[in-house]
Amino acid sequence: MPTYAYAQDEAADTAEEEVEIVVTAQGRSQVLSDVPVAISAVNAETLQNSGANDIRQLNQVAPSLLVSSTGSEANGSARIRGIGTVGDNPGLESSVPVFIDGVYRSRSGIGLNELGEIDRVEVQRGPQGTLGGRNSSAGLISIYSKKPEFSFGGSGELTYGNYDFMRAASSITGPISEQIAFRVDGVYVKRDGFYRDDTNGRDVNNRDRYFLRGQLLFEPNDDLSVRLIADYTSRKEACCAATYVDGTVNPYIGNLNNLATPLNNSAANNIINVLRDLGQPLSSFSQGYGRKISISPNRLFNGETKDYGFSGQIDYDFGGAKLTSITAYREYRSGQASDTDYGEVDILYRAPSDDAYRQFHTFTQELRLQGEAFGGTLDWLVGGFYANEKLTVRDNLRFGNQYGRFATCRIISGGGLAGLYSPTNPSCVAPVVGPATLAGATGTSGADIVAAFTALDSLNDLGTTNESYFQNGTNWALFTHNIVHITDTLDLTLGLRYTSDKKKFDATFGNDNTRCTTIQGLVFDDLTTTTAGTALQIGTARALASALIGLGCQGNSTAELNGVSINDRRSEDKFTGTAILSWKATDDLLLYGSFARGYKAGGFNLDRSALKPPIVVNAAGVPTSVTFAGAGGAQSLVGNLQFDPEVVDSYEIGAKYATGPFSVSLSAFRSDFSNFQLNTFNGAVYLVQTINGCSADLGGADRDLSNATGACAAGDVGYGVRAEGFELEASLVPARNFRMAAGLTYANTSYRTNLVGNKSGAPLDAALRKLPGDNLSNAPELVATSSITWTPEIGGSGLSGLLYIDGRLTGDYNTGSDLFPQKEQDGYAIFNARIGIRGPDEAWSLELWGQNIFNQDYAQVAFNTPFQAGGASAQFTDPQYPGGRQLFSHFLAEPRTYGITLRGKF
Repeated sequence: MPTYAYAQDEAADTAEEEVEIVVTAQGRSQVLSDVPVAISAVNAETLQNSGANDIRQLNQVAPSLLVSSTGSEANGSARIRGIGTVGDNPGLESSVPVFIDGVYRSRSGIGLNELGEIDRVEVQRGPQGTLGGRNSSAGLISIYSKKPEFSFGGSGELTYGNYDFMRAASSITGPISEQIAFRVDGVYVKRDGFYRDDTNGRDVNNRDRYFLRGQLLFEPNDDLSVRLIADYTSRKEACCAATYVDGTVNPYIGNLNNLATPLNNSAANNIINVLRDLGQPLSSFSQGYGRKISISPNRLFNGETKDYGFSGQIDYDFGGAKLTSITAYREYRSGQASDTDYGEVDILYRAPSDDAYRQFHTFTQELRLQGEAFGGTLDWLVGGFYANEKLTVRDNLRFGNQYGRFATCRIISGGGLAGLYSPTNPSCVAPVVGPATLAGATGTSGADIVAAFTALDSLNDLGTTNESYFQNGTNWALFTHNIVHITDTLDLTLGLRYTSDKKKFDATFGNDNTRCTTIQGLVFDDLTTTTAGTALQIGTARALASALIGLGCQGNSTAELNGVSINDRRSEDKFTGTAILSWKATDDLLLYGSFARGYKAGGFNLDRSALKPPIVVNAAGVPTSVTFAGAGGAQSLVGNLQFDPEVVDSYEIGAKYATGPFSVSLSAFRSDFSNFQLNTFNGAVYLVQTINGCSADLGGADRDLSNATGACAAGDVGYGVRAEGFELEASLVPARNFRMAAGLTYANTSYRTNLVGNKSGAPLDAALRKLPGDNLSNAPELVATSSITWTPEIGGSGLSGLLYIDGRLTGDYNTGSDLFPQKEQDGYAIFNARIGIRGPDEAWSLELWGQNIFNQDYAQVAFNTPFQAGGASAQFTDPQYPGGRQLFSHFLAEPRTYGITLRGKF
C-alpha cells in the first residue's frame, strides 16, 4: 500500500486541494491517475520517513515488491508480483532492472547502495516490453535524484542509532551562472555488524560506506536542457554471514540437527557427529534466530565495492518534437571473501584477494524523439537503445584445511562402515583394522579404494587458484510507443520493440586439485566393476568409488582444468511490445485493459560445475567417464553453460479513481512465463534450468528421483510459470496535515503441474522435483502495507510535529528456489515508526525513529548448507526430507534498529 509521490514535498494545505502526482513511466510526464499502467510512485518525504536509504526498504511502501540480499550485498534480488531473478550468479540478468536517472544498472543488487537526495522512485509492475525493455520481464524500478536548482539551498543530516550506527548526509545546490546550476550530495555511513564472530573477534554484516554525487544543469533557453551527473560509491564491509536453521525456526527440520547414536541411525544425522568431532559447537545447531556465528579461524567475510560512473542527459524541444538523449558509462567492481561453509569446520572458503571479484563495465546510449501529429490525435514516440556490457568474474574458491578429513568422515559415518569411524585418524578409520576392513569389504578393488581414501583425506587447501570468466554483451533495440486519442476520452496505446542481444563468452581455469585426478585414476574402473568379489563387495566398491569421486571432484574442481580455456557465443533477437485500451469514463475515473510481452535475455551460467556431472553416465545409467578428456574435453561441453531467453505474455485490466484528497487504483493481472530462468544451489553445485510446462500429463515423472524421466514432446511445451492476482492501492487526506495510504496485493505466482527443464522438453532436474504445482520462492500470496503521516501544527510559532508509522504484513512463503519445506518462512509483520518536532518551514527537525520496531525475526533466504549432508538415509526418499540428511542455513533479516536524527536545511 504505497504512499504516492506528490509533485511538491509538502502535503496539501486542505483536504480538498487536489495534488497531482507526475510520473514518466511512458516516456512522457503524465499525471499518475491518467497513466493506464500499474505503477507505484514514492516521494522523498515518504522514503525519508520510512528510513529508506536503498531500494530494499521500498518493501515497506510497495506491496508488490520484495527486495532481499543473500551471500553478498552485490547480489540483491528484486521481485515484483513474486517474479525475480533467483540466486547468486552474475550470468543471469535481473528480471526487475534498476534505472537511476534513466541509466540502466547492470544488476538490481547495485541499487542496494546509498542513493543520496532522491526526488521519487517509480515501481512499474508487470513486463515493460517497450520503453523499459532491457530485461524487465517482471517490472522495473526507476529512481530519480533531485536536480540542481537555480536558487541556493542545502540540507544536512546527522543520525546516531543502536549498533553504533552513524550516518551523515549533506546536499548543496545553487546557481553558478544564470544558465548553469549545480548540486553536490554526500553520504557517509558506519555501523557495527548484526552478527558476532567470537572465533575471530569480529562483527559481520556491518556498514562502512560513503557516496558522492555531483551534478551540473545547463539551461541556456527554454528549449534546451543538459544535465551531467557523476557519482562514486565505496564500501568496505564484512558480509554476509548465516546461521543454521533449527527446529524452533522451522519444524520441518525435525531430527536433521540431532546427533546420531549409533552413527547410522536414520532418526538422526551422522553429519552432526562429524562436524562436532571436527570442532563445530553443538550450540550452533540450536540457537533459533540467534546471531552468534561459527567461523573457521582466520576466515573472513571482508568485501570491497567500488561503483562509479557518469551520465549526460540532453533534452531539446524542436517545437514539433522533443528529443531526449541519455549517455552513460559505469564501472562496478565487488570483491567478497567468505567462509563459504558458514561453519567452524574449515570446509570451503574464499580468501580476500584483489584478484577475486565481479566487475561490470557498461556503456549505454538511449535516444527518444516524441511529438504529436494529426492535430494532437497521435502522441508518438520513437527511439533506440544501445548497451555494451563487459562482465568479468574472477574466483578463488578453495577447499578448506579440514575438507579432506570432513569428506572421508562423511563417507565412513554415513553407511555400513560406520563402525570404523575414527575422526582423529587418517581416512577417518581406526588404525590398521580400518584400511584392512575397507580393503576386505571391496574385494579386488580394495587397494584402489584404500588409496583413494588416502588421497581424499589429504585434499586440504586445494582448488581454484584463479579462475576467470569474461562476457562481452552487446544489446541494441529500436522501439516506438504511440498513444492514439480515438476520442476525447478513449485512447489506444501501441508499443513495439525489436531487441538484438549478442554475448561472447570465454573462461580460463586455474586449479591445483591434483587429488581429484588421482582419485579418478584409481577408482574409475571400480564404478562398473563386476569382478571385485561377492555381490556385496561389488556393490560396496561401486558405492565407495562414486562417493570418492563425487567428494574429491566437487563442482568440477580438478587440476585437469588447470590452464584450460573455453569460449562460446550466442545471439538472439526478440519482438516485444504492448497494447492498451483506456477510457476516461469521468474526469476522475480511468478504466483500462492491456496486453504486454516482455523479455529477459538468455546467457551463460558462469559456473564450471555446470559443464558436466562428476560421473557421466549413458542412457542406461552406466558410468562412461569421469574426466573431461573422457567426455570430449571442456570445450565440447561449453554448450551446457547456455540458457535460453525468458519470455512473458501478460494481460491486465485496471481502474484508477482520483478526486481531491482521495485516490484508489485496482488492477487484475495474469502473466505467463516461458523459459523461466531458475538458478538453484543444491548443496554442492548451482543448477540453471529454464522452466517450462508440458500440456501432456507426465504422470508424476517430473516429481520422481530420476533426471532421465519426465521428457515432453517439443510441440507440447508451453509456459511454465503463471502469476495472477490483483492489486489495490489507496491514498486519503481526510484532514489537514493528515495522510493515510494502504495497499493490498494478492498474487498466486506458481509453477504448472507438469514441468520440464527447457524449451525442447528435457526432463526437470530431480533436485527441483518439489516445484510442480507449487508457488515460487519468495512469492507470498498475500501482502498488505499501510502508512499514516500526521504533521500537526504546534501553536502559532511555525513549529510542527511529525508522527509516522508504516507496516507490511506478509503471508507465508518459501525462501528456497527448490521449495524444500525446511526453507519455509511463516508470515510476519514489520513496522517502522518516526516521531519528531520540526521548525518553521522545516528549517530543522529532531526525530526519534525505529525500524522493525517489534523486533520481528525472519529469514531473507534459507539454503542448503554447502556439502553438509549426512548419509544415513537416501536423498528424496522421505517426503519431509526431500534433501535427505542435508543441513540448512539462513540469511537473517535485520533486527530492530532505533536512533535519533537531526536535520537542517536552508
